[in-house]
Amino acid sequence: MTRRFPPDPTPSMAPPRGVRQVMGWVLLALLPAALIHHLWFGWGIWLQIGLAAGFALLIEATALRLRGLPVQPFLTDLSAPLTGVLFAFCLPPDAPWWIAAFGMLFAIGIAKHAYGGLGGNTFNPAMVGYAAALVCFPAEMARWPVPGTLDLGATVQQVFGLSAPLDAIARPTPLDQARNALGEGLSISELRAGEAFRGGAAHPALPLALAFAAGGALLLWQRLIHWRQPAALLLGLLALAAPAWLLDPDLHLSPMEHLVQGAAVMAAFFIITDPVSGCSTPRGQWLFGIGVALLTLLIREFGQYPDGIVFAVLLMNAAAPWIELHSRPRIHGESK
Repeated sequence: MTRRFPPDPTPSMAPPRGVRQVMGWVLLALLPAALIHHLWFGWGIWLQIGLAAGFALLIEATALRLRGLPVQPFLTDLSAPLTGVLFAFCLPPDAPWWIAAFGMLFAIGIAKHAYGGLGGNTFNPAMVGYAAALVCFPAEMARWPVPGTLDLGATVQQVFGLSAPLDAIARPTPLDQARNALGEGLSISELRAGEAFRGGAAHPALPLALAFAAGGALLLWQRLIHWRQPAALLLGLLALAAPAWLLDPDLHLSPMEHLVQGAAVMAAFFIITDPVSGCSTPRGQWLFGIGVALLTLLIREFGQYPDGIVFAVLLMNAAAPWIELHSRPRIHGESK
């Protein structure tokens, strides 16, 4: 009498996630930041997300048609809407609607499809769109309203040009204020004493940074990103900003202010972790993140733009292939 032994399943790896699944998780991770943005600035973030995502899908479909590629598979992979959502977070909540169209033309039409489409882009599409809008429309991109001053009706009127811009409720960001104050001969301590720069009640910098970090923690938990890139950027920003602040705190922002103000936390978890335009080798990820941190501080200190994170990312995108080439691990048996 023979006994039968049922075979067990082979110890294989779990199937990889598709593009739609990955993009869906990233969109979900951005939800806490969108809610915090809504809490401080009202409905503008949802209007900007809808406009940017809609224009992204429209330009994506047009580009696919012109390239002779099937439209439906690429429109439903959520990569174009994700680019629009990331771009929307960079806009003032009452920015005119045509800025979203302009930014998506550069992000989807040029940065993505001119380089071959999804997976072939050298530069992060959302950052290309943001940089183009920032360079071409600096006045509109610098008009951030005072939190709590715009209701839904006023926001709609501002976005669609139904009323004149309300200068009384617009103000520069804290990084803009710091740059302007230093240019006028004021010290950081004098600026910080003013009500407009106090981060707790006057500007949502810290809550937004924590919301982006919470979304980043979700991506880390899902193993969609690696901890090296966020750690390299955030720790690099803290370490590189500390010496100047310790030498003269009246002329330089503190490391924590550099970390919280601006888009550093968002970039750490949602921009430089892009597997296409970033680095994939362990040493390359450290070098990429530290390079973004260094360039961001240099632009903030000596450049014309108060934040600089977008230009730092794009410059490191250009350097990523060279970093990958010189940071790849040596294959077993390969000679030096």
